[in-house]
Amino acid sequence: MIRRFHPFPLLLVVVLALAASACSVAPKSGSSAAQLEPRRDVLSSVSLGPDLEERILALDPERISDTDVGTILGAAPAPQIIGLHGGIYPVYLAMSTFARFLRDMGYPYDRIRHPGDGRLSHSPYENSAQIAGLIAWYYERDGLRPMIIGHSQGGMQAIKVLHELNGEFSDSIPVWNPLTDAAEDRTTIIDPFTRRERPVIGISTSYVSTVGAGGAAFLLPNQWIMAGRLRTIPNTTQEFTGFFISVDLWAWNAPGAAESDGYRHNGTAKVRNVSLPESYNHVFVPVTRHLARDPKMRAWINNYAPSSRDMPPIPEGDSDNLLWAADVWFSIKKHWCLELQRLIRAKQAMGRARPAPDAEELRPASSVM
Repeated sequence: MIRRFHPFPLLLVVVLALAASACSVAPKSGSSAAQLEPRRDVLSSVSLGPDLEERILALDPERISDTDVGTILGAAPAPQIIGLHGGIYPVYLAMSTFARFLRDMGYPYDRIRHPGDGRLSHSPYENSAQIAGLIAWYYERDGLRPMIIGHSQGGMQAIKVLHELNGEFSDSIPVWNPLTDAAEDRTTIIDPFTRRERPVIGISTSYVSTVGAGGAAFLLPNQWIMAGRLRTIPNTTQEFTGFFISVDLWAWNAPGAAESDGYRHNGTAKVRNVSLPESYNHVFVPVTRHLARDPKMRAWINNYAPSSRDMPPIPEGDSDNLLWAADVWFSIKKHWCLELQRLIRAKQAMGRARPAPDAEELRPASSVM
């Protein structure tokens, strides 16, 4: 069992230690950045085969089984997941166990790891515009909108990225190339669906989740700009889930915070507020790999649905952080499916819209003697 952790004896020391390092680091930019991977027509390059495409389109995003993940979704591309860990060393290790939980549940590991240096999560002290530019890079390359999972100060940073993409801090954001770890000399991408140039600002994620955001992180200079913004979710994500631990001294939450001080949209984003039991520990919520390795816990997680009123009892064993893991995994599966369905339908519509080749195009080339 993990012992309860009482943070206030260390709070003042932590805040003073982190304040000096809280300032954002400006992104590298300019012509020295290496070029992108060769650009491609994303829709034309989707080659899943008609059988797999139809199987993906037939899935119910709200009811994805373990078998569906292993035999259908797992045979197709997946959106990049950007993990944002908390700001206190070595809490990044907790998010690393969550990354391995996702891998063990069937999510492609290469879509969790950073493609440049292999990291499993990002620091909340990275420039939020850099992460916004990274989201644009992934979307342009894959045609699948990324997801963000944020823990503690990383949860606040995730919401800050949404406000970056909403254009609240700057008129433009450079594309960030993870392979060179540098900004590219452009602030636009070619949208894989419209094939038209568009700015990084306004690009949307598919799903964002936070747990333990707020509280002590407001004392850090890099998060002062989030005062008055934290609980408002802009249109730069399709769906957002905010998790509240019923008693969370780090996030300054008391029982009922999800109802009294919950997140809200300011437009079209679907927003959910979820309360977690008081027994959950702010620091260790992402520690979840043990759940994927226990067949009983794994089965419970795969059968979980937020709307279900008849879930079976939680199995005996180490169920620490089970509810959080199950809810997040449900949403990741859902948006993995939705993003693929969106991509496939766009590809099929593009094929129907192409004019038939004329007789000249169909005529074989003449032989050269």
